[in-house]
Amino acid sequence: MPALSPEKIAELDAFLLELNAAAAAAIAPYFRADHGLVDKGGAKGFDPVTEADKGAERAIRKLIAERYPEHGVVGEEYGEDRADAEFVWITDPVDGTRAFISGLPLWCTLIGLRVEGRQVLGSIAQPYLGEVYVGTPGGSRLVVRGEERPLKVRPCPRLTDAIISTTDPEACFDGAELGAWRQVRAAARLARLGCDAYAYAMVAAGTMDLVVEAGLAPWDVAGLVPLIEGAGGIVTDWRGQPMPERGGQIAIAGDRACLDEALVALKRSAK
Repeated sequence: MPALSPEKIAELDAFLLELNAAAAAAIAPYFRADHGLVDKGGAKGFDPVTEADKGAERAIRKLIAERYPEHGVVGEEYGEDRADAEFVWITDPVDGTRAFISGLPLWCTLIGLRVEGRQVLGSIAQPYLGEVYVGTPGGSRLVVRGEERPLKVRPCPRLTDAIISTTDPEACFDGAELGAWRQVRAAARLARLGCDAYAYAMVAAGTMDLVVEAGLAPWDVAGLVPLIEGAGGIVTDWRGQPMPERGGQIAIAGDRACLDEALVALKRSAK
């Protein structure tokens, strides 16, 4: 972990909340309203982007440029700017755009801070519900309209007792990955689909136990490790190794024993 003073961490933590507030303000006018949908997928298939996605990332970038012009930024909508800087903010302004255009409050704003190549701070926010889930070296917490409470994963040593999630197994997994998911799903108590990054926050909050995803980009996992690990959880790839910054296949769990059971199936399809 990069050596940052408690004062510096507190400063950056407060700024992270400012970024979330700016993004929320930019997004709010477009949710369950005219959101200016554009399909950027072309021949690759439906890939929606809205004015909320673009406006929120512009708001985040503007605030960073004003406060910390030496910091880098990596975002889904506008690419990389000084990605090799000591401090780099990584954002997906609206993770779950399909949920957003469907009027479902399961989309999130993801913001992470990388310092000297290590994820140090991170947040998953659901602005419509007024929630910001924040991870720091000192632990994780939920901020709801100024009120805060600590976050802690729950014990769930057996996969048969677990509540698990993935976004869309038919669309997001290839054949081998889908087979692995079905094995994990068959063993679990309950599965919920279509939650996107909100499911990650629920693992940190102790209401879900395992999330399995594949094909993720760096901004899809922005800030994930500080939040989950700060709440006592684990994030790995499908081999059980530390999650690669590039994204790809990931598994998120509150209990190591539950994750190890899931990995028996996932490792067969690991890339």
